[in-house]
Amino acid sequence: MESNRRNFLTKGLSSAAGIAAASILPLELLGGQGTLTEPIVLPKEKRAAPKDSIRFSVIGINHGHIYGMVNSLIQGGGTLVAVYAKEPDLLQQFTKRYPEVRIAKSEAEIIEDNSIQLIASAAIPVDRAPIGIRAMKAGKDYMADKPGIVTFEQFNEVKKVQKETGRIYSITYSERLANPASVKAGELVKAGAIGKVVQLIGLGPHRMRPESRPEWFFEPEKAGGILCDIGSHQCDQFLYYTDSKEAEVSFAQTANFNIPNYPDYRDFGDMSVRSKHATGYIRIDWFTPEGLGTWGDGRTFILGTEGYIEMRKYVDIAGREGGNHLFLVNQKETKYFDCKNVHMPYGEQLVSDVVHRTETAMTQDHCFLATELALMGQKMAFQLNT
Repeated sequence: MESNRRNFLTKGLSSAAGIAAASILPLELLGGQGTLTEPIVLPKEKRAAPKDSIRFSVIGINHGHIYGMVNSLIQGGGTLVAVYAKEPDLLQQFTKRYPEVRIAKSEAEIIEDNSIQLIASAAIPVDRAPIGIRAMKAGKDYMADKPGIVTFEQFNEVKKVQKETGRIYSITYSERLANPASVKAGELVKAGAIGKVVQLIGLGPHRMRPESRPEWFFEPEKAGGILCDIGSHQCDQFLYYTDSKEAEVSFAQTANFNIPNYPDYRDFGDMSVRSKHATGYIRIDWFTPEGLGTWGDGRTFILGTEGYIEMRKYVDIAGREGGNHLFLVNQKETKYFDCKNVHMPYGEQLVSDVVHRTETAMTQDHCFLATELALMGQKMAFQLNT
């Protein structure tokens, strides 16, 4: 009887139908190691209060990312002083969240305030670099939402002024810097948990609800384009996890598959990047279906010579609650980490960098290279016919 069953499995699994059927068979029957490990719920760290403090203000609140940026600075030791925004409705929302903030009458009021050490901005993307340039020329450090730069002309000017002034121009690549699973993945990679990293795959799906978006969102000259914008997250992650100090774009392509009312907009883009020792593939889209319980099933796959890591950052469609899921597979075992309690150090590190003139949050070279890759991908992208 046992011999007949083995013959059936051997012959059946060699066919296409058999291969499909194999997916429903127990792993142990096929000789696999089907043991699932217990979840590792990482505990909250007991952390001392930040040692350093700064005074910072905000210019431009056109994207909701500003709230995460401000919160990270406050938690890192910053004191929010003032805000300037042109839009009364956005200003009302902001001051409701931060009732102690002073409303500035002009951008100049903040730029010229010598007591302010850093300016944060989530203005319309095309305005972020000019604000940062003015801030640096006034002797202030700068924290921009991504994309922090949307053209090569802006890029060259920002680099020039940053070098002349020695100020910090930090871009908040939040898919890594503001995500607990991403922070934990960095710790594991640096500890050698998967050997030498040779490839990263970054998937950045988003949900498209055109009626909820401002008009500038659909104008590439203002928003930067899909690869310049969301793609910058993935370029940052490629450089960070592969420890690449130099890189280039191998190919890039974009398309408007499903937004006919905005013919200049692109709702899909992918690109490939490489350094001398690693490769990366990046895919961005606006096709998250309404049936998913969050805005996007963002995933990152980090391949090493001794194992791999997968992050399911915002949702696990296999059924685990919440986000911040990390899976690690190496030569000995498979592990699942619940990362929701992992501390995100970016805000505290940036505050410390402002005070001590260091580069613990992110090196300036890394910040600029991630943006340069995204800009290059956007510029060279082949336009698919749709």
